[in-house]
Amino acid sequence: MAGMIPDIALNDGTTIPQLGFGVFQIDPADTTEAVRGALGVGYRHIDTAQGYGNEAEVGQGVRTAGLAREDVYITSKLANHSHRPDDARAAFQASLDALRTDYLDLFLIHWPMPTRYDGDFVTTWKVLEEFRADGRARSIGVSNFQVPHLERLAAETDVVPAVNQIEAHPYFTNDEVRAYGAKNGIVTEAWSPIAQGAVLDDPTITDIAEQFGRTPAQVVLRWHVQRGDIVFPKSITPKRIEENFQIFDFELDEATMERITLLDRGEDGRTGPHPDTFG
Repeated sequence: MAGMIPDIALNDGTTIPQLGFGVFQIDPADTTEAVRGALGVGYRHIDTAQGYGNEAEVGQGVRTAGLAREDVYITSKLANHSHRPDDARAAFQASLDALRTDYLDLFLIHWPMPTRYDGDFVTTWKVLEEFRADGRARSIGVSNFQVPHLERLAAETDVVPAVNQIEAHPYFTNDEVRAYGAKNGIVTEAWSPIAQGAVLDDPTITDIAEQFGRTPAQVVLRWHVQRGDIVFPKSITPKRIEENFQIFDFELDEATMERITLLDRGEDGRTGPHPDTFG
């Protein structure tokens, strides 16, 4: 089953599974079982963060799933209160310790935090470059970075982020940031891929789901995949975990893809904080 998931090439020579399992807002008490169940279905990419408070349980889920460490792609993200260099170094080691692993496949700056640290996320990025250089992070990237943030990194640092994890869904396609990434070799990862469930009752989505004999969530996740983005839905319900995995045995035609894309509401569709002001 795991072989069904396409791998996407990153700009550093590594690859990443296009479908992952997200654990945002999953209670630590439920995380180990959810991760173990997802890996049992066939997921091989787990996305967590220091700010989620469940890294230790993610690590336990991976270990109890009976898979070799190298067979599971693990992402975590830097806590927003740990951007200063020594804090970032300590926080990264704390993630390795919590997950009980010697390395992370991908480590991200969670938010640019331009209203804090005198607006300096560049120094933080250079610390992540250290983790990549010493092999403790196979790949490094960013999350919630806008085009000006990415342009600043390009001007002031040597390593291009491998990925940018951003809010993206049919109500907020975030295509300006995606286009910059595509032009500059930065792969887009879509968080909140179903707009926290808001798109699942949209008449267009439900009509397409009926037409294809699929669930609304499967339709939206398939749209993300065909756009070329990485996506990691989250659930603690075994049936939904499995349904979200079943998106590689059908294809949306071009007209259907366009119908979904036209649901975009621009900034009105954003469900999370704006990266320019979030601090």
